[in-house]
Amino acid sequence: MPRDRKRQEDSDLQERVIFIHRVSKTVKGGRRMSLLALVAVGDGKGNVGLGMGKSAEVPQAISKAVEDAKKNMFHVPVTDEGTIPHEVEGHYGAGRVLIKPAIEGTGVIAGGPVRPLFELAGITNVLSKSLGTSNALNMVKAAAEGLKELEMPADTAERRGMTVAEMFVGKEN
Repeated sequence: MPRDRKRQEDSDLQERVIFIHRVSKTVKGGRRMSLLALVAVGDGKGNVGLGMGKSAEVPQAISKAVEDAKKNMFHVPVTDEGTIPHEVEGHYGAGRVLIKPAIEGTGVIAGGPVRPLFELAGITNVLSKSLGTSNALNMVKAAAEGLKELEMPADTAERRGMTVAEMFVGKEN
């Protein structure tokens, strides 16, 4: 039965190719070309993953990337309004991505490579800005790192041994 359950979980997942890049390795006889694929996989309910795959052909690279993304899935806390609980900045290499919550009706305002990550996570209202590099791989990984840092206020309050109301006493905003 576990195999059937695994298939059902996989069928709920959507996958999107973020980019495909041609890379080469210099060997004795010249250059050996291969393709690198970056894929995001998510269920639209807060679970999302990123994966990379490399192969000589595009379909093989994509399938390897999908398998890698399924192995590297993580949960993103999404509020009832379809946004994130608080502002966060993700870092990866030279990539820095600022992610801010947005009011309902805003939509996903994000750069090209980062947009599928938010959509597959089920985030419908968010603002983001790439601050460092324009390298798509580092931007997406920085956004993923930022999403991993998110935490719901109730979880933070529980960890601190207080209520959510006690956490915000004395805050002036």
